[in-house]
Amino acid sequence: QVRLVASGGGLVQPGGSLTLYCAASENIFRGVIMDWFRQAPGKEKDWVATIDSAKVPYYSDSVKGRFTVIRDNNANTLILQMNNLRPEDTADYYCRSRSVPDYWGQGTQVTVSS
Repeated sequence: QVRLVASGGGLVQPGGSLTLYCAASENIFRGVIMDWFRQAPGKEKDWVATIDSAKVPYYSDSVKGRFTVIRDNNANTLILQMNNLRPEDTADYYCRSRSVPDYWGQGTQVTVSS
């Protein structure tokens, strides 16, 4: 059985922080590259961050230095720590497992607004 459930979204003021979680079933998490994407209203889905099976992270330029991607292999959970949030970070955030086939979690909404 496959499970990929995102959570942690909400409303936060500019400059604030938020942490997103993506709980996965082991069969699509262990040893699998995991990604975060986001889709702002009226825009295409954009890549945010990736973490490989060795826990090496990769970031888009727009979030580098502000976001941290972590994988908790004991809990089969992907985490995105977001600091110094900006209004342009407002989007639905999605996790993806690069298993074969790949799987997408449902979006979790992040709104950055005063």
